[in-house]
Amino acid sequence: MKLLIIEDDPKISSFLKSNLGCYGFITDVAKTGQSGLDLAETNNYNLIILDLNLPDLSGQKVCEKLRQENNTTPILVLSADLKTDSKISLLNLGVDDYMTKPFSLEELLARIKALSRRPLEISRDLLIIEDIILDKNKQIVSRQNKEIYLTRKEFLLLEYLMSHPGVVISRGEMMDHVWDMEANFFSKTIETHILHLRNKLDIGRAKPLIKTVSGRGYKFG
Repeated sequence: MKLLIIEDDPKISSFLKSNLGCYGFITDVAKTGQSGLDLAETNNYNLIILDLNLPDLSGQKVCEKLRQENNTTPILVLSADLKTDSKISLLNLGVDDYMTKPFSLEELLARIKALSRRPLEISRDLLIIEDIILDKNKQIVSRQNKEIYLTRKEFLLLEYLMSHPGVVISRGEMMDHVWDMEANFFSKTIETHILHLRNKLDIGRAKPLIKTVSGRGYKFG
């Protein structure tokens, strides 16, 4: 996993680079907002760790420019001063998460892990994995530009699976997030809906997108 750290404090950037490297992360470091923006525009990163108070170009401007360019790389802000109105402003700009300084490495790793589970391409209304596009707003799913009709429950189940790519999701979690309390946990409801989704999504393809993990549940991708 490759990260971009945009941080002008050499102690913090050095701490992040060395410690994240111990966990197998590849990191690039930029000391100014403009150099960070240039790197983000010319390289592919899984996550950007962004300070707000940067020389020459603020972290807010970096985020704003990236989102205007439809760069959907997850952005995690680190800042010493995050008031409620600042947090709201950042979320409106397109920041995915934020932490205040000082911070713990353990919490940072947990936040990075959570953000890394998101689809490679994500926006407020779209989930895109491989050639599957799920439009939350329009309630449409398509593959290779061909619309696929799904029932309401099939759509919600697929949305939940696509929101956690590569993560094994248990039957209980699916029941909690897609069905109401009236649903029968011991019925074959989930298996039936998974079967229907596979029949609709995997026509003419050898490998199913929704994989069964024996004794644990299902995962997408």
